[in-house]
Amino acid sequence: MSNERKPVEREVAPRVPPRWFVRTVWALHRGVYRITAGRVGLRRPRARSWGTLRVITTGRRTGCEHSVILGYVEDGPNLITLAMNGWADGEPAWWLNLQAHPEATVELADGSRFISAHAAQGEERDRLWARWQEIDANLDGHAALRSTETAVVVLEPRPEPHHEPHVLS
Repeated sequence: MSNERKPVEREVAPRVPPRWFVRTVWALHRGVYRITAGRVGLRRPRARSWGTLRVITTGRRTGCEHSVILGYVEDGPNLITLAMNGWADGEPAWWLNLQAHPEATVELADGSRFISAHAAQGEERDRLWARWQEIDANLDGHAALRSTETAVVVLEPRPEPHHEPHVLS
């Protein structure tokens, strides 16, 4: 008999950069996008990688326009993102805004489109979460850092809004 101890396999929680670092990177990314007038900062997803898009929401309290750059994958005509708030607790403001006003606009590397947002549920959520796991092997570990379930957000294309001309009588 051997007195050798077998190493115990433990799941190590993924490391997340400090909040100040995450927020700085977000600000720099938005700044580069702004300075280059949108020529840099957005990209299409690749086979084993997510892309970046800019979503423009209506503020739930102010009614003002807000924008944020997010990672996404494609699912047919739909764009799929995660409401992860940098893996910190709490829902990101953009997701709260979309819950209050689901119709929004996204800018992609190859143009913009109008969308309507909803949280995936049940089998749809499981399937889309698995799609993200193909890209991020630590997805479950990162999600475990949050005290609430991370919403899988579906951005579905919608027709361009039709505005009736204002007729003076």
